[in-house]
Amino acid sequence: MTPLEKLLSLYGESSKHSNYQVLSTRLDKILGEGAVDVKSRYELERLEFIRKHVNLGGKTVLDIGGNTGFFTFEVLDAGARSVHYFEGNPEHADFVRTAAMVLGCADQVEVTNAYYGFKENNDRVYDVALLLNVLHHLGDDFGDRKASVEDAKLDMVECLHHMATVTDCLIFQLGFCWKGDRNSLMFPRGTKGELVDFVTQATKGLWLIDKIGVPTKIGEREVSYEPMSERNSSRDDGMGEFLNRPLFILRRA
Repeated sequence: MTPLEKLLSLYGESSKHSNYQVLSTRLDKILGEGAVDVKSRYELERLEFIRKHVNLGGKTVLDIGGNTGFFTFEVLDAGARSVHYFEGNPEHADFVRTAAMVLGCADQVEVTNAYYGFKENNDRVYDVALLLNVLHHLGDDFGDRKASVEDAKLDMVECLHHMATVTDCLIFQLGFCWKGDRNSLMFPRGTKGELVDFVTQATKGLWLIDKIGVPTKIGEREVSYEPMSERNSSRDDGMGEFLNRPLFILRRA
């Protein structure tokens, strides 16, 4: 099996989060457009917002829950010096390891096939960390499966506190549904305001909320992550649950 054949095989391995993330731009060109079947979760739009507000040039980056490496490879192409990629799914980790070799950046990507240990003492520090849509899986993919939603939210606060010990800039996104269950909302009304309030309280004293990007319709089909405003602050169920999740850029206080 060639490396490209291996990538195509690994990408389709069955799991809850398979086919969950588009390919990075360079990898997509190498494998061929349409080579994999995936539903975009607006990776390019989120990347555009991140690149607009975070200088990645020469930075060391931690990518927690990196899936198939879209953000890992894109931040390298944006000038990051290196990425430490954490992912609990072994097929995804093998995919990124193989993709790094194919893209010629294996010396810049450290692959750790494990769930990131938020509560462990970690003396490694990074310039920037990506924590995108991970913490609402606490008690499911990682953490105490017997925890209540309120206990899980307390654990999420601890995770955010831990991140202040390992990075100066945290790019953060959180879903509304605990354990991915649409019938188990972490916030009573499932609104952006509740989520922003939660993050504001959880980060108080440790983080400053530098930017909040909110998915906003541009025309009939396009979406752009724009600053929170009266126009986009209300929940819009017509956009789907994912496009109601704000994207936070946090700076260590």
